[in-house]
Amino acid sequence: MPIVNNSLMSIKKFNLVLLLSLFTCCLAGQSSSNKSQNREDYYGHKLNFGFFLGINKTNFSITTVNNWSAIAGDSLKTILSSPSTGFNLGIVSEMRLHQYATLRFLPDIAFGQRNLEYHFAGVDTFDIIKKVESTFLNFPLNFKIRSKRFGNFAAYMLGGGKYTLDLASQKDVNNGGIPLALQVVKLAKNDWAIEAGAGVDFFLPYFKFGIELKTSMGIKNMLIRDPNPSVLSSTIDNLRSKVFLISFTFEG
Repeated sequence: MPIVNNSLMSIKKFNLVLLLSLFTCCLAGQSSSNKSQNREDYYGHKLNFGFFLGINKTNFSITTVNNWSAIAGDSLKTILSSPSTGFNLGIVSEMRLHQYATLRFLPDIAFGQRNLEYHFAGVDTFDIIKKVESTFLNFPLNFKIRSKRFGNFAAYMLGGGKYTLDLASQKDVNNGGIPLALQVVKLAKNDWAIEAGAGVDFFLPYFKFGIELKTSMGIKNMLIRDPNPSVLSSTIDNLRSKVFLISFTFEG
């Protein structure tokens, strides 16, 4: 029976947590609305720049083929994807479009790992875990809508998309004639994704500090069909990227 990661449910839970967090922050921010404001002229600038540090959770959304037991035999029971933690380092560039709207370009380099777990059970029971290590160059373009400032605090939501280049892609590896345990799952080098998230800004005397939560879902099937038939790839119909990111931004 095909196994599909419940990515839509994960996004709904993620967005619910974001909304509850921002609502709480907004209530807290209202109590400081009468205090003196730091960086009062911040939104008077057409362009603002900075940098960010991020912690990511990279994963896959998997759809298996309908007849996978005929391909792999009855011994293959499950195919799962488990996330690992990585980090991002990037640049923030923001252009003001309106008093409460900006366009943000945040190119970054990211390091992450995803694990594909194949569980075999029968005469012999064993697991094969394929570690997919990646070094990403991300080029996100986000549209940001912020709230009115409450003292030195503001909240915002954002959406957009990104292009990703995986510098560590093994798409050209030849799996022919090597044991299953040494084979790799080949993925495309280029990816496109949609993004959504929210965050809070704190205006300090010399810079703006932000905390941002964002999720991205790939829209491209990353799996490359191996010309040498392999149970690792022939049992998977669709493999899409999924990333959760928490960022700490520092903008002047």
